[in-house]
Amino acid sequence: MSTEIKKDILRGGQFLVKETKCEDVFTPEDFTEEQIMMKESVKEFIDREVWPHKERFEKKDYALTEEIMRKAGELGFLGIAVPEAYDGMGMGFVSTMLTCDYISGATGSIATAFGAHTGIGTMPITLYGTEEQKKKYVPALAAGEKFGAYCLTEPGAGSDANSGKTKAVLSEDGKHYLISGQKMWISNAGFAEIFIVFARIEDDKNITGFIVEFDKDNPNGMTLGEEEHKLGIHSSSTRQVFFNETKVPVENMLSERGNGFKIAMNALNVGRIKLAAACLDAQRRVITEATKYANERIQFKTPIAKFGAIKAKLAEMATSCYVGESACYRAAKNIEDRIAIRESEGNTHQEAELKGVEEYAIECSILKVKISEDIQNVTDEGIQIFGGMGFSADTPMESAWRDARISRIYEGTNEINRMLAVGMLVKKAMKGHVNLLEPAMKVADELMAIPSFDIPDYSELFAEEKELLGKLKKVFLMVAGSAVQKFGPKLEEHQQLLMAAADILIEIYMVESSILRTEKNAKRFGEESQEVQIAMTKLNLFNAVEKITTKAKEGIVSFAEGDEQRMMLMGLKRFTKYANMPNVVALRNKIAEKMTAENEYCF
Repeated sequence: MSTEIKKDILRGGQFLVKETKCEDVFTPEDFTEEQIMMKESVKEFIDREVWPHKERFEKKDYALTEEIMRKAGELGFLGIAVPEAYDGMGMGFVSTMLTCDYISGATGSIATAFGAHTGIGTMPITLYGTEEQKKKYVPALAAGEKFGAYCLTEPGAGSDANSGKTKAVLSEDGKHYLISGQKMWISNAGFAEIFIVFARIEDDKNITGFIVEFDKDNPNGMTLGEEEHKLGIHSSSTRQVFFNETKVPVENMLSERGNGFKIAMNALNVGRIKLAAACLDAQRRVITEATKYANERIQFKTPIAKFGAIKAKLAEMATSCYVGESACYRAAKNIEDRIAIRESEGNTHQEAELKGVEEYAIECSILKVKISEDIQNVTDEGIQIFGGMGFSADTPMESAWRDARISRIYEGTNEINRMLAVGMLVKKAMKGHVNLLEPAMKVADELMAIPSFDIPDYSELFAEEKELLGKLKKVFLMVAGSAVQKFGPKLEEHQQLLMAAADILIEIYMVESSILRTEKNAKRFGEESQEVQIAMTKLNLFNAVEKITTKAKEGIVSFAEGDEQRMMLMGLKRFTKYANMPNVVALRNKIAEKMTAENEYCF
């Protein structure tokens, strides 16, 4: 890979302080022919095997979930990310995201089973296992001949994963570890045969990972609890797993002793961006069903799709999905390119993928938070559009809403991920990987200076929007820079301030991603072809400005007083000011009318 390409790929978090050209981002419109074929193949599989059986999934048909997973394995969908050396398809990160996206839309039960198996069930062995471990376990996992599960969470160790009490004691002959403890919320536990289990050896500071085989006919000290009764994902097998001196060969230790916490955190980074992708097709399907119903439902002799209140809902739903797609595939390609760079520099595939994903951990957390909240909002509005029927289990909205709720808890709660995003950005700045100090100082100087009264040239597409985006970045630098200066290492104690800063950061990334996608497509396909996408991009920016204004005010008044507070609030007003405020109602109408004409989410 050339030096020029390397230079164009920003490091994780640098989007905040460096400009990205639209030509340098990847969009769904850039899918290769192979990726389009994969997308259509997965979508056809879900439409045939899953969507018609939604009722069965709501009735806790765990056997159906296992059957669908075996079929997915036979078609190769479980091995997309697995290297060819271990009987996988060895496809790139974008293709793995795409598969996760389209296989997850019909029901949260399959989305969970697929994510738990391919991600946290298989990936730790692929990335951390010895050659012998990979050859022994990965081919069967890739083919769906055996299924994986991931045992990290305990009754007293949720977000604080490293505080688990499960113990691993070396046997007297030194050939086995005896694992004892309790794990909970274990997805796929009811039909998994290969468990990634985390336990503490002696008084080690960090936990250690193990590969544990489970045979129901010879349980080896393992006991499964009953299936959990859950709000949603009814046919996702979720059980407690108990270990009573379960014998695990010493060669089944995963990576090195004490490396379990690192494995868990890196698995979560991948899991977060994949979870974001897994919410996308769910949004598309809900939006399409809501659009169809709005066209069919007649009230006062008029389809409700023609009512302004319904148009607003449909437009906002579609906009959030379009923006989520833009950001997900932008980040996925950045990760894929970073992996390729590392491999070209001599890293093994394992090292390259681990470091490639870790590089964009900030973006992974951003996407997990934003899109998991978007799917909840979309399903909620879907119920509202259906009215009383939306509350009925006879329509797909009710189950979609319940399934969506877990997404804000999976892979680290959204509260944890908000604080992680800002915390990781500050750490990158301290290490010199993201230059936040100089831009923050420039913003501080700008607050003291007289603002320019020059009238910019807004003749080019998104000229004003890009200028406003640049100013929104200044809002984050102003708030976060002042907060770091004031609190230093104690910043992490001010969680509500971190949460407000994270919301600003999230909105900036999503706004920039949608602008870049739409600009790129307008340049190559023509502005007229992107008329509605332009409307969605402008609508999303308007919404982001409103949210950033609120969150920045909340942050500023939490730590600044007197003249400092007044100066920062004046700066905030300057940085969030439009030159030409968009007609939001007209934007929403344009988006909704396109959807109702097509009778689906059509972007």
